[in-house]
Amino acid sequence: MSNFRSWLEKFIFWAIRISGYSAILFVIAIFLYLLREGLPAFSEVPLSNLLSERWYPNEDLFGLLPLLGGSLVVIIGATVIAVPIGICTAVYIAEVAPPWAREILKPIVEVLAGIPSVVLGFFGIVILAPYLRRALDLPTGLTALAGSLLLAATSLPTIVSVSEDALYSVPKSFRDASIALGVTEWQTIWHMTLPAARTGVLTACMLGIGRTVGETMAVLMVTGNAPVIPRGISSLFAPVRTMTATIAAEMGEVATGSAHYHVLFLIGITLFLITLAINLIAASVVFRKRQRAERILS
Repeated sequence: MSNFRSWLEKFIFWAIRISGYSAILFVIAIFLYLLREGLPAFSEVPLSNLLSERWYPNEDLFGLLPLLGGSLVVIIGATVIAVPIGICTAVYIAEVAPPWAREILKPIVEVLAGIPSVVLGFFGIVILAPYLRRALDLPTGLTALAGSLLLAATSLPTIVSVSEDALYSVPKSFRDASIALGVTEWQTIWHMTLPAARTGVLTACMLGIGRTVGETMAVLMVTGNAPVIPRGISSLFAPVRTMTATIAAEMGEVATGSAHYHVLFLIGITLFLITLAINLIAASVVFRKRQRAERILS
């Protein structure tokens, strides 16, 4: 029996190790494939063309700046909307809501994360875009603002769920000690609980932002798909085109091996690097906070 248990433990140990290594290998394989298909774009398309302000593949114009600018406008708008709302919602669920409300709200938030983005896009076309057009007196409701609102909706469940777990993991003795010193409940939340859960909250925000970077269907359906460089705050109320929407809209009909094909993979490399940078920043911040906490405790 002990022999069997020993073999079982070794099998589980190696299965976990292989699973961890395979995840790293899959990411490396995806990146290498993107490099193989995307790097030829630099030899086929002049750099001045790639850095131009026009995206019109039918005339061999592959300017990436409008797509990058449109993505940044939508992502920044979604971040500005989702992060404050997500953190406040997590604080309410973890610190303010009564137990019965917490038991209802937490599952609802987690269910929202499972809504397909195409369903949100359909909602945006049918309800959100017409409402924005009437409320803001716009020529069209298919704008960067509509995309930002939908992306905020997709990232909110991640931000709320992870932040709430981080806040809930703060020991109750911290709160009791703060209240015993005569500090109000709001001051305890703002000056003690949130700083104590800062690492988890920051991780939640980074994960939410990372999801907005890779979102495709929702922005493809509601942003208007106009490859125009954003200029000022007014671009939030105008149609834009994101990098993910461009890949989704054009990859199915592009000729394999053409310059257009390779440029689309170059856009994929750009998205991969942006997402990787966000994750590395989040990981480095969490690592530094953990090291600082260990030094304080030691």
